[in-house]
Amino acid sequence: MWKQSDLPHDSLENLSLACVPSGTLLATRVVRASKFRHVFGQAVKNDQCYDDIRVSRVTWDSSFCAVNPKFVALIIEASGGGAFLVLPLHKTGRIDKAYPTVCGHTGPVLDIDWCPHNDQVIASGSEDCTVMVWQIPENGLVTNLSEPVVVLEGHSKRVGIITWHPTARNVLLSAGCDNLIIIWNVGTGEAMIQLEEMHPDVIFSACWNRNGSLICTACKDKTIRIIDPRKEEVIGEKEKAHEGARPMRAIFLSDGNIFTTGFSRMSERQLALWNPQAMDEPITVHEMDTSNGVLLPFYDPDTSVVYLCGKGDSSIRYFEITDEAPFVHYLNSFASKEPQRGMGYMPKRGLDVNKCEIARFYKLHERKCEPIIMTVPRKSDLFQDDLYPDTAGPDCAIEAEDWFEGKDGEPILISLKNGYVPGKNRDLKVVKKNILDNKLSNTTEKTGPKNEAKLEEVLKEIKSLKDLVSSQEKRIIQLEEQMSKISI
Repeated sequence: MWKQSDLPHDSLENLSLACVPSGTLLATRVVRASKFRHVFGQAVKNDQCYDDIRVSRVTWDSSFCAVNPKFVALIIEASGGGAFLVLPLHKTGRIDKAYPTVCGHTGPVLDIDWCPHNDQVIASGSEDCTVMVWQIPENGLVTNLSEPVVVLEGHSKRVGIITWHPTARNVLLSAGCDNLIIIWNVGTGEAMIQLEEMHPDVIFSACWNRNGSLICTACKDKTIRIIDPRKEEVIGEKEKAHEGARPMRAIFLSDGNIFTTGFSRMSERQLALWNPQAMDEPITVHEMDTSNGVLLPFYDPDTSVVYLCGKGDSSIRYFEITDEAPFVHYLNSFASKEPQRGMGYMPKRGLDVNKCEIARFYKLHERKCEPIIMTVPRKSDLFQDDLYPDTAGPDCAIEAEDWFEGKDGEPILISLKNGYVPGKNRDLKVVKKNILDNKLSNTTEKTGPKNEAKLEEVLKEIKSLKDLVSSQEKRIIQLEEQMSKISI
């Protein structure tokens, strides 16, 4: 017989205890089988960090960092406007103060996001109320980049959330402090959908589902909303999902459920799991600690592992989500001494499969960016199929026009068996439609019978004036001829 107190602390998470009627505490030691129980995190050596970077001090709860298999982008302090750095992954060590930046915004940059279908295209949202989309040269920046491919104007207050559609090319969502969500066709530079009057207060987060047919949002009014953006309607919501006043986050999981982080009424940090078809009660709620940093969730749909990085924390906690109670299983945490100002998360295709790397984070300190590698220890050198199921590749499933017309496409999956080899990205081309055409068509649509009659009158008048001018021209020619004869 043994007591609960005899167990090491970490095994308590994976233990089922049974109470017998006599009151004697007995247990069958049931350790939940999971290949991710022994995931461990490791920070890289100093020479593999990005040093001497002035990370942005803006008080906004975005991750301040975006990563893809080619580049790491970091929002930095900038005088007289907003800027962010884009560094090739291999450009480690001390970054020169004169290193070129992306610097077209006139106010601080609040959020950045790499296009999932083109590793050289990144979008940024700023306090200057604009969204800008940039094309980064193949080998990185050589001079400051101040000319975006396209400027998307439509928000009346600062733009704090930017997220690309997961499967449709050139579809971008932005959310601003004007409580407005706009979905853009970047290929034409147009605002196609505007979701107004759905959110009475500031939007804290917005996330697409797996195929991009729905979005879920977390708002300052403590409500989680599930929205069908093309029908422009809320199809599910939960008020007071977390009762605390501090910011919440909500993300879609690959099975359609929603994972949220927030705060309880007593300011304890919470995580919860919700079924969109039955939002009255959560599937599970878990209280974590009383720290006040907002929890940023990063989700890996291939392994169903959620990593939670608290702003100002010095740890990353990770959980496995399954369809058996308690549904959200604590795995472990990676702790370091320095608190994190922000965090970047590498897509699966950017990882080193030969080292059994299942996640890589880019942790922002005050003056540097430090990669943290998460691995599952394995003895074999062979490719581990169970760790690397086929993952979302860089090819889009559908074009923007198809999606706006109502079509959906599942992510196009690729195998990582031989490692991911980046292909050639095509340049982002923006074909702006002629705004005058739209205005002309609008005016002709609005013209009624009265207007048509007026138009006919004006046309007749113009014709008579033209006739008059031509007859006068003939008369002038005749007079000129007569004058020339007299002078002879």
